[in-house]
Amino acid sequence: MPTALTFTSLQSDVRAYLERGSITDETVYNQIPRLINLAERRLARELKVQGFITAVNSATVDGTCVIEKPDRWRETISINLGTGATHGQRSTLFPRSYEYLRMYWPDDTVTAEPKFYADYDYRHWIVAPTPDDAYPFEVVYYELPAMLDDQNTTNWVTEFAPNALLYATLLEATPFLKDDERIGTWQSMYDRSISALNGEDLHKVMDRTVARTGA
Repeated sequence: MPTALTFTSLQSDVRAYLERGSITDETVYNQIPRLINLAERRLARELKVQGFITAVNSATVDGTCVIEKPDRWRETISINLGTGATHGQRSTLFPRSYEYLRMYWPDDTVTAEPKFYADYDYRHWIVAPTPDDAYPFEVVYYELPAMLDDQNTTNWVTEFAPNALLYATLLEATPFLKDDERIGTWQSMYDRSISALNGEDLHKVMDRTVARTGA
């Protein structure tokens, strides 16, 4: 029967690969959960695959141009707005720089249907014009999956990319252990894992407008 990777089994695997981290080696033992979380963040930064894509729906607030981003947001893919008499027509908001939005719509108190969006800071977007209604909107974005811990023992990565997570964790461990000789090995295994994942997505919708197929 196939075995499933969990937060607990991953810690055991890492200890076995490192040949360290038993309960008697308390320093390494206690560090492994942190190394796993660092590896998760590495994967979220370096992979652009469908497993990290999610969508949320919300609504603008009349007269407010700043919108809060979802929890664990990393990068926006697209935002569309429900417009028309019944808000049933979808209109794509165009990404622009913050400075462009300020030049295009310098007075926040003047309201109209939004056309553009920009990053305001890491936790907020800004739209222009300032919304004149409660427009429903949908955001598609890359997220950091819920981090593994003793309560959240599995996520998309443990299910679909367990080898990438294992080798990413071992890569994070080598500087901590000052084991420079193993960096090349773990890096090679990690690169092969993420290349395979990225290769799978070449057959899917990558630029969100064109479906690519194999030659």
